[in-house]
Amino acid sequence: QVQLVESGGGLGQPGGSLRLSCAASGSISSINAMGWYRQAPGKERDLVAVITSVGFTRYADSVKGRFTISRDNAKNTVYLQMNSLKPEDTANYYCRVITDTGIYWGKGTLVTVSS
Repeated sequence: QVQLVESGGGLGQPGGSLRLSCAASGSISSINAMGWYRQAPGKERDLVAVITSVGFTRYADSVKGRFTISRDNAKNTVYLQMNSLKPEDTANYYCRVITDTGIYWGKGTLVTVSS
């Protein structure tokens, strides 16, 4: 089994920044893609950003130029640096990791952007 622990959510100011982290632990021999998804109240869960094992990245159009995804393979950790926050970024953010044994989701961390 693989466990994912997310951290870094909370209250952010419009125009401000927050940084999310997701650390994977457990029975991991290799991690492929790592990513972040978000789900606002009453909406579907959508991709925010994903990074492959070799560093290729993909972003949702709504966050391009504002959010940056990165990973530390030695620590099995993925990060999401969120800058220029907007109220519409408010959502529960979920980490997703694809390993050789399956797809795993974190429990989510709430990000609220409000003044």
